[in-house]
Parts: sequence; C-alpha cells; structure tokens
Amino acid sequence: MSVASALTERAFADRRMSDWEELDAILRKASTTRLRKLSKHEILRLPPLYRNVCADLAASQAARYSAPLVDYLRGLAAAAHTLLYARGGSFGRLRDGTLRYGWFVAFPRTVRARWRAMALAAGLFFVPLAIGAVLTLRDPSFAFRIVPEAMLRPLTESYARGFADGRDAGESAMMASFYINNNIGIALRCFALGIFGGLGSVFYLVQNGISIGAIVGYVTSQGAGMNIVTFVVGHGSLELGAIVLAGGSGLSLGWSIISPGDRTRLASLQSAAREIIVIVFGAAVMLLMAAGLEGFWSASSVPRTIKLAVGAALFLLLSLYVVLAGRGKGSQRSKSNQKVAS
Repeated sequence: MSVASALTERAFADRRMSDWEELDAILRKASTTRLRKLSKHEILRLPPLYRNVCADLAASQAARYSAPLVDYLRGLAAAAHTLLYARGGSFGRLRDGTLRYGWFVAFPRTVRARWRAMALAAGLFFVPLAIGAVLTLRDPSFAFRIVPEAMLRPLTESYARGFADGRDAGESAMMASFYINNNIGIALRCFALGIFGGLGSVFYLVQNGISIGAIVGYVTSQGAGMNIVTFVVGHGSLELGAIVLAGGSGLSLGWSIISPGDRTRLASLQSAAREIIVIVFGAAVMLLMAAGLEGFWSASSVPRTIKLAVGAALFLLLSLYVVLAGRGKGSQRSKSNQKVAS
C-alpha cells in the first residue's frame, strides 16, 4: 500500500471510528444480555449504525484498504446483520419496535419528505407510458421500434388466450422467480444510476415507461386489452409504484451531488444516501410482494371482477398508507426519537 493510500485509509478510519466503536459496544452488550438491557436509544441506533457500517465496508473494499480494516468492518456488519435479522435470534423486542417504526413511520415519512423527486419520477415514468400506449394504438407498428417484435408477438398470443385455465404451481413459482429478478433489476438501475447527476434515473424511467406503454398499446390493438389490464391491475400498484420510488430515490441521490449546499459533494451524497436507503429497502419489499402476486395471483383463474376489485382496493390502501402513515402524535414522538438516533 502506498503512503498516500495509507494516509487516506487512516483519515477514513479516524472519521468513522466513533460509529464503529458505538456499534461494537452495542453488539457486545446485546450478546450477553440478549437485548434485555439495551436502552431505547441503543435500540434505535442499531439499524442506522448497521446501514452505515455496510456502506463503510463497501467503500473500504472499493478503495482497496488493508485487509485488517476490511475484515474488522465485515465482522461488525455480519454480527449486526445476525442480531437484526437472524430467524429465532435475540431480536424479538427490537423487531417489534424498530421494524414497526420503519414500516409505519420512517418509510412513508421519508417518501413524503422527498415528494418532489417522487412526483418528478412519476411524471418521467407515467407520461412516457401514456405516450407509448397512445402512439401504439394509433399505429401498432410503432411498438416494434421500442420493443422487439419477437417479444411482442408471444406476449400478445399469451394474453389473447386469457387466464381461464390459470397456471400450475410449478410454473407460477418459476414465473415469480423471474419477476423478482427482472423487477428488482429495473428498480436497482433506476436508483443506482442516479449517482450520475440523476441522468441514469431519468433515462431508465423514461425507457421503461414508454416500453410498458408500447406493450400495453400493442396488446390492446390486437384485441386482448382487457386481459392485460386484468393481469396488471392485481400487482401493478406495488410494482409500478416501487419503480417510481426507486427512480425518485435515484433523482434525490443525483441532486445531492449537483447541489450539495454548504457541504462537500461526498458528505452531501452520504447524508442523502442514509435517508434514501429507507425508501430503497421499502421499494425492494414492494417488488417482492408484487412478484408473488404476479406469479400466483395475476395469472390465476380467479374471475376478472374479483381481480379488478382487489387491484382497486390495493391501490387505495397503498395510497392511504403513503399519505397518512406516520402522522399524528405518534409521528411527533417518532420524530424526536429519530433526532436522538441520528
């Protein structure tokens, strides 16, 4: 390792050591008391400290810092992960407290706090979707400029057959796995490429929006429009909503670099990432739920009216959750807790 690299590593370690020592102390205490003697402050500190040490581990590996430092951070991250997520572990009370707080307060509040980026992402996704659908309905050949014909025709034939026969369990499980891989890949690109000043997020939001619109428009032009609507409505709120949230997170990430305020660009990026990661985790869970519905429910033989009703109810519940969850007196208490934990 060069002298310059060693100095950079030392500065990095000095800057982050207080958090690592705090996490290490909490982990040691939890290993002997199984969380019973952890204070409320320590319980609230554990998730953000875990997220930060994961980011520090990734940064140290990317910078090729020394093996002892990387191993130390890897050990901290592994121990914290085991404490937080291991099945049957000692996370009982923490799971009841922190995850409930995350889902019913932190996630919806963070989405609302970033509403401008989310609204922009929704526009960048749904406006091209509408344009792609309208242009394809006017001229079905337009879809071939956006989506390969070899993909469109089999899709159209599949939707034309409908879902009266449903799918067997094995095929549903296989398709659910495919949807998980495909959907999370799209969302990750929409988010991660936002680091390039938000341009990557803009590109993938527009591209996916117009592609989906072209597919819907083409299938509709071939007489199977109601079938594709019936298929999409059951999971679309979760899947398309998660893509928009991931894209909005990417736009926020890019803006933190373009407009860092009085901080350095790196400090601005780190600060934004610690908040945005809450949305990204939530979007990932939404995509997992959507993939399950898409694989086992959307293509099932359940009558169309029931699928439409369930889809409408899911859209309403999701909208109310994002708009209303985490408000009121409980939210005020959570805000004060968040300040203590930050």
